[in-house]
This record gives sequence, structure tokens and C-alpha cells, in this order.
Amino acid sequence: MTELAPRELRVLVAVADTGGFSAAAAVLGMTQSAVSHSVRGSERRLGAVLFDRGRSGASPTPAGAVALAHARRALRLLEVMGSEVRAAASAAAGAGAGAGVPAGRLRIAAFRSAALHLLPRALGRLTERHPGIVPEVRIVREVGRGTAGEVLDGRADLGIATLGTTSPVPPELVGGVLVEEGYALVHPAGHPAPRSLPLIDWTENCTSYTRDWWAGQEWLPPATVRAEDDGTVLSMVGTGFGMAVMPELSLVGAPPSVEITDLGPDRPTRSVGYVTTPELASSLAVRALIRELRAIAG
Repeated sequence: MTELAPRELRVLVAVADTGGFSAAAAVLGMTQSAVSHSVRGSERRLGAVLFDRGRSGASPTPAGAVALAHARRALRLLEVMGSEVRAAASAAAGAGAGAGVPAGRLRIAAFRSAALHLLPRALGRLTERHPGIVPEVRIVREVGRGTAGEVLDGRADLGIATLGTTSPVPPELVGGVLVEEGYALVHPAGHPAPRSLPLIDWTENCTSYTRDWWAGQEWLPPATVRAEDDGTVLSMVGTGFGMAVMPELSLVGAPPSVEITDLGPDRPTRSVGYVTTPELASSLAVRALIRELRAIAG
């Protein structure tokens, strides 16, 4: 039997989150030996070493990373189960307005421009309708595994992600497109020859969605300046330092010192959507947030 009890899952997560057995013991109110014993028992039943132990602490092995993703997701389901069972009982008892809507936290991972310009309106509508839901938002760079990775690892219930044929919804998740945003040329306002300026870029911008278009533009030079994020790019463009090609979400609230020029019908686009786990997709809080996201994006 390889099943682990919830308390054993919590020990694994605590060791990973704190980076050591002693720190996990302090968080959990256990002794270090009890934490070590629990981890060894979990490793024995799963048939794999879950943590590399060293002087600097404990870090998950590749097998441990897989186990931790399942542990976090399982513990979150237990938490959601409690919330939704109480909501169902409240509704059955006729507890008045709002009965049947769960209370508790809703964990969201979003990349910067989505968190700044897409989420606030959706969360405002969500909390107005369901004040018992408490959103927790984490800003995650949309590179590598990005926001989808946060959901896969059990750190988020829903991720706002960039989607497309080259970055589809991972097979372990479900999701959908919320908005298709186009790219535009951004340059200092009033500049007589903006395409002659150096190109400013940032890592999250030119992904596979725009790569083919990017390569086919003879006027577009290689980026000579790499900024940390889209806000920094806008600031640099506004001071006359260069030009940039940016998606629409990043241009919401752009300062008057920059000018936005349409790139025409062949401009590149990218899809922004949501991803969640199959088991959480039917939860009341996640469904409520998806409805609000669709409402403001539609």
C-alpha cells in the first residue's frame, strides 16, 4: 500500500517549504525526529528518496518534486471539500442569501500584465458577489513552466496563462482562452523615425507566439536592450531610449510620453486564458472566478 495520510503529506510539504527537517518540525509543532521518521516512512512506502539531505538542509529530488505536487493538490482538495460541504449544508438549511457559496481562499497565479490589467476587475466583481471568497494572487513570470507550472505543482488553484498551439494547455490541466491580444509598435511620442531606434525587449515578450512574425520583419533589429519587465520597457521607451513591440495588456495605461502604432492586419497576437486542474475546475470558487474573467474579457 502506497497511500499516505494527510498528516504525512503535510510533513512533506513543510519540509519542502522550509528547506529542512528542523524548520519543518518547528512549523508543525513536532520534534525533528518525528519529522524524519514520517519522511522515511513516506519514502519507504513510495519506493523513492524524496529529499536530498545535506548540511544546507533538505531539497526535493526529482521524485520528491512529483510527490510534492500530488501532496499539495491532495491537501488543497481536502480544504476545498470542507468548504463546499459546509456551503452545501448551509444551502440545505436555507441559511439565506449567499447560501451555497463557499468561503475561504482562492489561490491565483498570474503574469504581471494580466495581474495588473485583467484580474483586478474580475476579482472586484467576484468579491462583490461572493464576499466569503478571499483571493490570493501570486505574480509569476510567464517563462519556463510559468503560471501553468504553479497549478501543476499545487501552489495555485487557477493560473492566468499565455496559450497557443506551441504552448497549449498541459494535458494534466484544463483551460480556455479569455482574450486574444494583438501586438503594437511602441515608441517615443512625436519621434520622426521610430523604426530607426534601438529595440527594447524583455524575456516574457517574444515567445513562440510571435517568433515567426518577428523573424520576418526586416525593419526589426535584434534587441540591444533587455529589460526586466514590460513596465520597465514602457519607461525606457517613454524617455526616448528606444522602441518596442508589445502586447495590448502591457499597454493599458501607457503614459502620454509613448505613442502606440498599429502594426496592421498581419500583426502578431497571443492568446491569454486560464488553466486549472480537472478536479478544481468544478469547484464553486474556481467556477465563479472563470465566469467573471469571461464576463470582462468578452
